[in-house]
Amino acid sequence: MRFLLYNICYATHGNQLKFPLLGMLGLTHDHLDEIIGFIKDVDPDVVGLVEVDSGSYRSGRKSQVEKIAAELGHFHSYRSKYAEDSRWQRIPIYNKQGNAFLAKDTICGERYHYFERGMKKLVIELELEHVTFFLVHLALSYKARQDQLLHLYHMIKETDRPYIVAGDFNVLMGEKELQLLQAATGLRSADKEMQPTFPSHNPRRHLDFVLHSPKVKINKFEMPRVQLSDHLPLIVDFEVVG
Repeated sequence: MRFLLYNICYATHGNQLKFPLLGMLGLTHDHLDEIIGFIKDVDPDVVGLVEVDSGSYRSGRKSQVEKIAAELGHFHSYRSKYAEDSRWQRIPIYNKQGNAFLAKDTICGERYHYFERGMKKLVIELELEHVTFFLVHLALSYKARQDQLLHLYHMIKETDRPYIVAGDFNVLMGEKELQLLQAATGLRSADKEMQPTFPSHNPRRHLDFVLHSPKVKINKFEMPRVQLSDHLPLIVDFEVVG
């Protein structure tokens, strides 16, 4: 099975090259089509997308998730990054920002969790036939991020299935922020070399991770040096064992 993790920055990375602080507010134009073309070439069974637009002015009022899913012929699962009672839901562009899963096979189950702390609180739990995925985008605040990691620990300990935890962890202090989580759960990183993933044009920070439980065997890991977003994509070929 092939899994692609990609923070696509709302498909506005072309704008970010010119206006780094305001690029995410720019229009998608045809940049999403380039990202879809890349995903098609990768041909993943499962895609975890971070920072997708569900229909703001930025994407011409159209859902990027639905467009990508239609082009790939995949099932999809999307949710806003902000809880329903969050003040960010009252701000037009923010309430269209979220994360999503796409899958070739039928989705057996899906759950949406929200951390108690942080601006970005969403965790999508996706259940396929043989494996469960958790998709995260953690807080920028160190203290909020540590609380989220503790909450995530309790969440994933509830599953007795092989699982993968992936996303943009925003570990601005480095990989050491994940040491306790990994020690407590047995999670391993698919990238043995711990390569930086951000920014894509000159990677210096390791923010994006694919972590897996012991019964998930990694057969191949790739990080293509494409610059369709400010983050690099992660591609993992794996199988469930035991």
